This record gives sequence, C-alpha cells and structure tokens, in this order.
Amino acid sequence: MGAIPASLRRLVIQRADNRCEYCGLSQLGQAATFHIDHVIPVMAGGSTTAGNLALACVSCSLYKGARQDIEDPETRKTVKIFNPRQQTWKEHFFWRDVEVVGLTAVGRATVNTLRLNRAIIQAIRVEEEFFGRHPPP
Repeated sequence: MGAIPASLRRLVIQRADNRCEYCGLSQLGQAATFHIDHVIPVMAGGSTTAGNLALACVSCSLYKGARQDIEDPETRKTVKIFNPRQQTWKEHFFWRDVEVVGLTAVGRATVNTLRLNRAIIQAIRVEEEFFGRHPPP
C-alpha cells in the first residue's frame, strides 16, 4: 500500500476539519489517532490520492474495512457505502440528538454497517456536547 505522504495526510485532516468523515466525531479529545481511509480500498483499485482519501475515526475505519457494497436494512438491497468524496453527508444522514439517522438507503446501510449508534459512541457524543464539539457544524 505504501505510506501516505505527510503533506497529503495534512490535506485530508484539514479538509475534514479534524473530524471523522463518516460519523462526524472530532479528533480533539480522542486518545486514538484517526486513520486516513482509502474510500475505495487499494485492493479494489483505489488510489492514494486526495480524491480517494477520507479521515476516519478508528471505529469507523475498522467497521468499514474494505467494504464497498453493503445492505440497506430496510429494503435489503445492496448499495455502495457512503463516499465522503462524492456524496454530501447531510443528503444521507441527519442528527437526532446523539443518534445518526439514515435518510437514504446509503445512509441507513452505512449507519448499520459502521454501527454509528452503538451505546459507547452515543455516550462519547453526549460528552462531546458538553465540550461544544457535537453536533458537528
């Protein structure tokens, strides 16, 4: 896969405003360093370029893995996982307090696959509200 150059890493972090591009979690206050995610995995032909990289918290990165095709829990149809380089977050998701709600098949399937509403992440979001870091702008 090869290392991601420091300048490209900085660009991805800055473009994401230091937030996970899947769940919106701020990297500020988190112990673990967020991952630079290949939206389209290298093993599927994805490139190490700005147009294919996203900032992802450790949980989103690990739950996503190399997945591209996922199932909408409502329709059971296969859809592509949310692509922060080609899609707009607010078109597929919205916040209901500390819960991420999927608006579309892509949104619902991504929420389900990345487990965006598990108890621990909701507890972290409550804490993030206290510090003014949730919800994301």
